[in-house]
Amino acid sequence: MKRLRVEEPPRSSSPMSAAEAAPLFALQPVQTLRRRWPALLATIITVAMLIGVAQELLGHGLAGLRRAVPTSPGFYLFFIISYFALPLCDYAIFRRLWNVPPSAFPALIRKRIANDILVGYTGDAYFYAWARARLEMVAAPFGAVKDVSIVSGITGNLTAFLLGAVALPLGYQLIAPDVVRGMIWSLTFALAVSLGVLIFSRRVFSLPRGQLWMVFWIDLLRIAVTCIAIALAWAWAMPSVSVGMWLFLVAGRQLVSRLPFLPNKDLLFANFAFLVIGHDRALSDLMAFTAASTLLMHGLLLLLFGAVYVMERAREWRRTA
Repeated sequence: MKRLRVEEPPRSSSPMSAAEAAPLFALQPVQTLRRRWPALLATIITVAMLIGVAQELLGHGLAGLRRAVPTSPGFYLFFIISYFALPLCDYAIFRRLWNVPPSAFPALIRKRIANDILVGYTGDAYFYAWARARLEMVAAPFGAVKDVSIVSGITGNLTAFLLGAVALPLGYQLIAPDVVRGMIWSLTFALAVSLGVLIFSRRVFSLPRGQLWMVFWIDLLRIAVTCIAIALAWAWAMPSVSVGMWLFLVAGRQLVSRLPFLPNKDLLFANFAFLVIGHDRALSDLMAFTAASTLLMHGLLLLLFGAVYVMERAREWRRTA
């Protein structure tokens, strides 16, 4: 009977001691952290959004909801259209860029909420972290998120400049001269920054020119839809004011929101709205109710997303149990 000979595996000519192998094991937590940092960042921003929305609602948001509540269903219909115009257009953009799945839409809503509640561009950081955690979907998300944000800013500055060119000659007599000068300087600065970015576009942007134009046109559509929808919502709430006057007021609102050097933008817009439309108490109640409704939508959507997340995790736990 032949004996089976079991050969020992060849030993390495340069054996590694335990002390030498230890650093390799020590690197594993670092690598795990690098893989998980997008999820950690997204979680931190989500918690900050919840805290911010709660503070805003408990601070003055609920008081706005107690004001005169519009009874017309048209107000709520066009308000919802204006609310979802931004995430829907963002979804259309990233659908074309990355072919994102429908699960990206809730992330884009969180992006909008974070930009509204927290520091500017926090939502863009959140969406970058969301995309970074899904590298099988896209290889380099930072360049695309950066380019979309820059093009969105340029589009907003361009529309503000065009609206200022139309609105200031018509309404400069209603505004204090020093405020008019501040608006002109702010518009000039915003336009100069946008032109500077366009001049050095090859160094700034990473997306092809065709995709940048696509982002620009969708952003322009988003601004138009948002302005028209909120003007129609206010027209349904206060039918005594013409739709054209509301459109003029919304144009002024869009203009004021894009001016970088003006303090107390909300107060400036409120004074401008009162001078243009009048109805001091009714107008202030409508503005407060609109702002409070936006905060309420933020809170309800965050709670909905949180409930869905908990249900999904519970379902996974049941499968593995």
